[in-house]
Amino acid sequence: MNDVKSKVAIILVCIALGIILAVQFKTVENTVGYGTIPTQRAQQMAIDYKKLQDERDGIRNELDNLESKLKQYEKGEAEKDVYVENLYKDIEKYRALAGYEDLQGPGIIIEINDPPAEVIFGGDSSIIVENYEFLLQMISVINATEAEAISINEQRYTSFTEIVPAAGHLEINGVSVGPPFVIRAIGKPDDLENALRIKHGLIWRMENLLNLDIHIKQEQNIVIPKYRKIKDFRYAKPVEEISN
Repeated sequence: MNDVKSKVAIILVCIALGIILAVQFKTVENTVGYGTIPTQRAQQMAIDYKKLQDERDGIRNELDNLESKLKQYEKGEAEKDVYVENLYKDIEKYRALAGYEDLQGPGIIIEINDPPAEVIFGGDSSIIVENYEFLLQMISVINATEAEAISINEQRYTSFTEIVPAAGHLEINGVSVGPPFVIRAIGKPDDLENALRIKHGLIWRMENLLNLDIHIKQEQNIVIPKYRKIKDFRYAKPVEEISN
């Protein structure tokens, strides 16, 4: 009798273990895919992501080539007529002002790093990201010093640029970027650097209050990429002149 009870108990335990294993297997299958362990799945996702990046870069290069050909055509046509040539120059100027042209010229490069790891308390969070308002203040100071073009981690800063924190990084123009943050600004190098290094000013506070590692260097030929997002005006329209 006892042998029968023991066998029944063993059978029940085996059934229970079978059900648990089946549920766990199904859960893993739904999570990472049938026949794929998490490491393999992560590797496949990395490959797919790299493939998408390559496709994006290819399309971007093709677009740049087409834009270059269009500009050559426009310039060629403009040279045939003085009036059209002046219009072309105005268009180029406004495209540069709006951020839709790659620009180069003298200016400064600012590199901002988080404090050393042993100085950071409370996890792996970025001090710069948590205090990103200092980056916004830096952009304001640079703009006030008449910088003609600005970029942050290769993202062109324009009047439409958004800078918002998201899960330990910053979203700039819809692109995720993290430290170190490299700001490039075209303008008069001495004026730009002096405005940031003013005594007890912005750089001083970032270094002494947040212990950030900041380096500024002047360059005579800084290249700043163009703004790549297309802004459509859905609500704003030019004000129509009212005739008397």
